Amino acid sequence: MNFKALVTERDAAGAISSSVQTLDDDRLPEGNVSVAVEWADVNYKDGLCLTGAGGLVRTYPHVAGVDFSGTVIESADPRYIAGQKVVLTGWRVGESHWGGYAEKARVNADWLVPLAEGLSTRAAMVMGTAGLTAMLAIDRLEANGLKPGDGEVLVTGAGGGVGTVAIHLLSKLGYEVAAISGRPQLSDGLKALGAKTIISREEFFAAADKPLESARWAAVVESVGGAMLGKLLKQVRYHGAVAAIGNAGGVTFETNVLPFILRGVALLGIDSVMQPYERRVAAWARIAELFDFSAYDGFVQEITLDDLPEAAKAILAGQVRGRLVVRM
Repeated sequence: MNFKALVTERDAAGAISSSVQTLDDDRLPEGNVSVAVEWADVNYKDGLCLTGAGGLVRTYPHVAGVDFSGTVIESADPRYIAGQKVVLTGWRVGESHWGGYAEKARVNADWLVPLAEGLSTRAAMVMGTAGLTAMLAIDRLEANGLKPGDGEVLVTGAGGGVGTVAIHLLSKLGYEVAAISGRPQLSDGLKALGAKTIISREEFFAAADKPLESARWAAVVESVGGAMLGKLLKQVRYHGAVAAIGNAGGVTFETNVLPFILRGVALLGIDSVMQPYERRVAAWARIAELFDFSAYDGFVQEITLDDLPEAAKAILAGQVRGRLVVRM
């Protein structure tokens, strides 16, 4: 049987290009579960894979797409049966293993989870790695002691996928949410999702830089990294925490020990790629219970395989609002 896929190739000169091609099933990689892909999405890492930036893809030709949802075609693993709806995020799929930018995928059963009750395959990709990461970050902050009424919870990179989802989830859980965004035109939309306060990126960085700044945030969902992370650590309240989940603003940052030894601030790293099965299932179930997808419609754009090369450039340039979902 044939299927369509967005195939990314590298020529002899090292130039990267992608095109929709028709492939035979025997081109699929090894795996014990085959899935008819219905939806995929676009994450920052997908932008890196499709453009060749970051060196994430080592072997070409390649099919990118770190997330997908769909229906099991056949399975050699007893945990999954034909006709079952499933979701995949992470596990270096779309990087070292062919991913979701295709009508079919063949993967390891350990990488899948059953679609949570109450979610459609499209809704699962409206969330994808971004939504799962946001939920995992909130779970971790709450495990660290955060609870509604503790004070403002800040979300950085507020206009992106993780940021917009985190704002809405935190609001639904009863938190007072503040948001930092470099795109003032998104302010009304972010408030509609549940943000009470919008802070411009320029305003945030304009404040005097001191070894320890005024304590404001009970917790932070931080998706930017770089100078943003270094500065806001100095603004977290006593025994507050920062859940660090991204590096769009850089992989290094400067800080000092004072927030940690004088305020007991915790810096929590959030990895969504290799999360154990039980945590992924629990996070998806919580998303299905909490998230109001109708309130999020304005932050979702549907695209096709043909649109992906341009979408990759846009997400790396910080021009994507909310989430891009890819229909097969």
